[in-house]
Amino acid sequence: MVTITDIAKQLGVSPGTVSKALTGKKDVSEKTREKVCKAARELGYLPNAAARSLKTHRSHNLGVLFVDEMQSGLKHQYFAAVLNSFKVEAERLGYDITFISNSIGPNPMSYKDHCRYRNCDGVVIACVNFEDPKVEELIKSRIPTVSIDYVYEGQMSVLSDNYQGMTDLVEYVISMGHEKIAFIHGELTSVTKKRLAAFYDVCAKHGIKIPEEYVKAARYHDAESSIKATEEILALKDRPTCIMYPDDFSYIGGMTVLEGHGLRIPEDISVTGYDGILLSKLLNPKLTTLYQDTERLGKEAAMKLVSLIENPEETYPVQVSVSGELIQGKSVKKLF
Repeated sequence: MVTITDIAKQLGVSPGTVSKALTGKKDVSEKTREKVCKAARELGYLPNAAARSLKTHRSHNLGVLFVDEMQSGLKHQYFAAVLNSFKVEAERLGYDITFISNSIGPNPMSYKDHCRYRNCDGVVIACVNFEDPKVEELIKSRIPTVSIDYVYEGQMSVLSDNYQGMTDLVEYVISMGHEKIAFIHGELTSVTKKRLAAFYDVCAKHGIKIPEEYVKAARYHDAESSIKATEEILALKDRPTCIMYPDDFSYIGGMTVLEGHGLRIPEDISVTGYDGILLSKLLNPKLTTLYQDTERLGKEAAMKLVSLIENPEETYPVQVSVSGELIQGKSVKKLF
């Protein structure tokens, strides 16, 4: 195994200089740092994790709290993309990741204690019941945390701009001549509340009154609950001309119902999704949806978490908002 001493001999400098260059100390010139880093890469140098932990008092291990109620795990395309981006950026910054749970084998354990057990320097809270007392206990601990799509008072969070995203999507549907718009939404989370607020605000702005029966509750990433909601909407005497689904995957359930009723998309009824996952591009017709920038969400979460760990004395913006992009597919018919 290549050591710091090997690099020092190669360059004709002291091991101390190599160590300072590799750990980013300021008393080493940029030219020397570049030479040391280049030599380290060429020789295949890898720092000893235990030694680095003793020196920096950090494990360089980030916890990931991901508890998906639908038990789709990393098959959940939206969060899988976010977490992959988080992992790539964390590794680029020199950190490993560990998934956190509330047990070790058969033994129950709080999220906070699991983080301590795994010696996590910080935790990203990506998907969980954010109001769970065990999650709030973790938030109130001294462990640095960054939440995704949820705001804890005074804590760092990275947010997809769901209000603006939904605003853009509804504005587009209305611009295509639709006024009879149904909205199937996910569980009543902070994300859903923002999307509902945007939905009603935009409709009100255009003088459109939405009947109560046009708004149905379902679950995110769950085709079965969207099947039920779609059946209920199609049973109405005055059907909507467009149905907005909570996410692209959930739309698959709705699509089977619409096709089962002999309805063509968009000739007989228009639809939209949300997320902009790969699946939405493969459907025929191509789904109109709101692309969420999962790569930037994950990257920002990793960058902010590492900053909190390595520079705790710095002042950071509490919230980072990430914009999405409207994808105008072929699933919304122009009525005029």
